[in-house]
Amino acid sequence: MGWLALLFSDRGKASDRFPGKHWDVAATPEEAGWSSAALRNAQTYAESIHTAAFLVVHQGRIVDQWGKTERPFHCHSMRKSILSTLYGIHVAEGNIDLDQTLDKLGIDDNEPSLTDTEQSATVRDLLKARSGIYHPALYETAHMKAVRPARGSRAPGEFWYYNNWDFNTLGTIFENATSRSLFEEFESRLAGPLQMQDFDRSAHARYLTGRASVHRAYLLQLSARDLARLGLLFARSGRWHDQQILTPEWIKESTQPYSETRRGGYGYMWWVADKGKHYPGLAVPDGSFSAHGAGGHCLLIVPQWDLVIVHRVNTFDSNHKVSDAELGRLFSLIVAARPTQ
Repeated sequence: MGWLALLFSDRGKASDRFPGKHWDVAATPEEAGWSSAALRNAQTYAESIHTAAFLVVHQGRIVDQWGKTERPFHCHSMRKSILSTLYGIHVAEGNIDLDQTLDKLGIDDNEPSLTDTEQSATVRDLLKARSGIYHPALYETAHMKAVRPARGSRAPGEFWYYNNWDFNTLGTIFENATSRSLFEEFESRLAGPLQMQDFDRSAHARYLTGRASVHRAYLLQLSARDLARLGLLFARSGRWHDQQILTPEWIKESTQPYSETRRGGYGYMWWVADKGKHYPGLAVPDGSFSAHGAGGHCLLIVPQWDLVIVHRVNTFDSNHKVSDAELGRLFSLIVAARPTQ
């Protein structure tokens, strides 16, 4: 019985392990039950693609890291999952009602302005990317513009379309509801409490404006080791040391697969592993989830394994890209190195 007591004691310690000002790093992967040889295979593959950094956190400490994990890179669309996190804080505090309609919130846009049907969409519809509002938006890719449905072709809640109009407008709604800038809230509610090491609001956060829409895009840069702190917050059911920053209920609600997509399901601006599907060739439990950004940026969280993986690309250079297939292969090599028990 002695070894059983030790096993459960160690598990308890692992579940309470958080970084302080700096991350706790395993002396060797083997100390944490991982395979150095298998992790070297992952690093070798990363060196053959445009990976700028990856970082692996298991049971609250770093078991492997490679590349420029301290350098803030563009988040691209990972910004949306971060905003979803901030929504969870303010929904719990009663500052945001997800079932309010855009009409009640006074949300509109440039001509051609929103129709009555479009303004019947709720905040929840936007979080799910199911608003049915296909107005031009800022910070869209050429592909997003090309596949955008025609205005009025879908009713709110009816159809999933990865829609920057929804995501940017959620930033406007958030700032109206909180009377604070999104970046101030990120700094005070997440970056500060999680002790992010590399984030500087004056250098790493800015808005993008333009003629297409009145709703600004909110752009962030974060380092791999700071993103890993956000991932660990989710792996710890919203708790950070003795502070409950997010409710477990919000984490569960926001990472449900409400829509079927090429990466499995889609929640409240999170991609969710569903029906065995996430990244190509990657086997993770259903209910795992990720924030994804153009070019191959990813924060992958596997709560069942107490595992967080961060992948970054130097997309300051537009020629640097990592595909979903390459991510799937790299993540599979990392997962192959994890403890078998």
